[in-house]
Formats: sequence, C-alpha cells, structure tokens
Amino acid sequence: MYEQTEFTTTRDFEAVQIPHGTPTTIPAGTQGIITQALGGTYTIATYQGLARVAEKDLDALGLDKPDASNGESRSTREGPVTEEEVWNQLRQCYDPEIPVNIVDLGLVYDCQLVPGNNGGTKVDVKMTLTAPGCGMGPMIAHDAQSKILTIDGVDEADVQLVWDPPWNQNMISEAGRMKLGMI
Repeated sequence: MYEQTEFTTTRDFEAVQIPHGTPTTIPAGTQGIITQALGGTYTIATYQGLARVAEKDLDALGLDKPDASNGESRSTREGPVTEEEVWNQLRQCYDPEIPVNIVDLGLVYDCQLVPGNNGGTKVDVKMTLTAPGCGMGPMIAHDAQSKILTIDGVDEADVQLVWDPPWNQNMISEAGRMKLGMI
C-alpha cells in the first residue's frame, strides 16, 4: 500500500539499520522513500541508508496506519492450535530487504506444536537466514515469535536461528521465485 511512497519525517523516531540490525534515530526533516511495506513493518531508504520502521512510527513518515489487520490481532476460536495457523502467521514475516515472506524464502526449517499442561500450546520453530552474518536475524526471529504469540491458544513460542543445513536459493518456493522474477 505504501511502497514507493516519498516522505519527509515529521519527528525523530527510532528505526533499525539494515543489514546491520543496529538501532538508529531518523531525525525530523529527513527525506526518503518507502521501499517495502509488508507484514506490518516498513523498509525506508534515506541518506542514512536502509532502515526498518515499525508500524507504530508511520505517523513520523506522515502516514496513517492501515485499517486492515495484518494478522496480529488475537482471534477467539475453539479447538486446538493447528500447524496451519502457525505457518500462516509465519507467512506474515518478511526479511526487510526481500519482498518474499520467510516461509516462501525457505527460511523456516521446522515447526512443532507441543501441548502444555494448562491446555495451551508451545510452538517451537527452527529457522535460518539467507546469510549467517545478517544483523537483522534476531529482529526477524522476534517478529516471527510475536506473530505466533497472537494465535489464540499459544502460550509460548520459541524461534531458534539454526545454520544447518545452510540456506541456498533452491529452498525458495515456486511462489517466492515468481515474486523475485526467478521463473
């Protein structure tokens, strides 16, 4: 919705530098462009380089939050948590430099649901990154964890970054390949 939108910031706000993953302050009056708006986060390009901006700071870009839910509101339903629900939430997580979700990128290796003693569910996910040195890894893993925790009935979510097997482009789904122009 906001991709390729130009902006001038109206206030200072915190963002995360891409690809280093270090916090930075974007000052008021900074001009830039939104390069990606997916999964409730935004990638911007400014004279400081690329940065990831949380949806809560859209007002600093002079924009309103989207009305549509991005999958982060808790639902009320009956029955046990399903693996499909977890995978659907993981499809709402994006690498801020790549416009394909982490599932279609082939970054999620394993998803296990463990019933809890109190009737809730613990979700264990193993995922990797496109490069071991990616500073955004902890942020992407935290985003995945946060989205999983929005599922009604999930009490705990553990997202682990693993490096075996090493990721390669052959792990990208057909949908991901089409989005990236690889087909």
